[in-house]
Amino acid sequence: MHPERLVRAAINNLLASGAGLIALAPIYLLLTNAFKTKLDADAMSPALPGSLQWDNFTTVIDQGRLVPAFLNSALYAFGSTILGVLLAALAAYVLARHRSRLHRVIYGLLIIGIALPTNYVTLIKVMQVTGLIDTQIGMIVLYAAMQIPFDVFLMYAFVGRLPRELDEAAFIDGCSPIRTFFSIILPLLTPVLLTCGVLNILNVWSDFINPLYFLNSSDNWPMTLSVYNFFSQGTNFSSGSNWALVSADVVLSILPVVVIYLAAQRWILGGWSAGAVKG
Repeated sequence: MHPERLVRAAINNLLASGAGLIALAPIYLLLTNAFKTKLDADAMSPALPGSLQWDNFTTVIDQGRLVPAFLNSALYAFGSTILGVLLAALAAYVLARHRSRLHRVIYGLLIIGIALPTNYVTLIKVMQVTGLIDTQIGMIVLYAAMQIPFDVFLMYAFVGRLPRELDEAAFIDGCSPIRTFFSIILPLLTPVLLTCGVLNILNVWSDFINPLYFLNSSDNWPMTLSVYNFFSQGTNFSSGSNWALVSADVVLSILPVVVIYLAAQRWILGGWSAGAVKG
């Protein structure tokens, strides 16, 4: 390899390594402080804990009500993802197979939804009128609707790559359009369905703004609101904020997201590359 290329590659690797260390530094501090005593955690030192304080995690699970919050987060993430991905797949199939002028307009309006900001004043009014505000089913419907534009965008190109002969053969065999979609088309969309599903789950799990606006009852709070509430109550501990408990609480809240991403990253990359091809 040419010496100039070696130098350039070395610089790029150093920059990438530096960026990686910067990104990992907050996570490292969280992990180390989560296992420290209150006194050691107050210093926010990068030093490793002298002894592992596992009691920090049991304390935040009890005081922070993380078990019901975890169940709520799982309900919102998986419920909205199943509903949103299914509706987006149906929409992408119809819009990609019948590219009329009307369908192109509908597709364009859906794609605009990716970039347009959410009007929370109007949305709150709609949620109030429909009786969905401060309800679990309301959050599932809200998240599903928010996912549809991006999911349709990814699936539209993927459906366009599937040969139309599959549909024609199914129709000749007597299949209805709905049966053709669920029996033939939907299984072929598995890579992009998994990609959309994982991305949607990660987005819903880490969302803070929407639960803050639309959920009043603490019984319906997801983990993000429970962590925020636990953090805001930190000054109520006997000797000021307990950063060891706060760190343990944050670690427990982000752990499911990290596990899901690491387990499904190959599907995310596969779906991105498959859906990126123009139909």
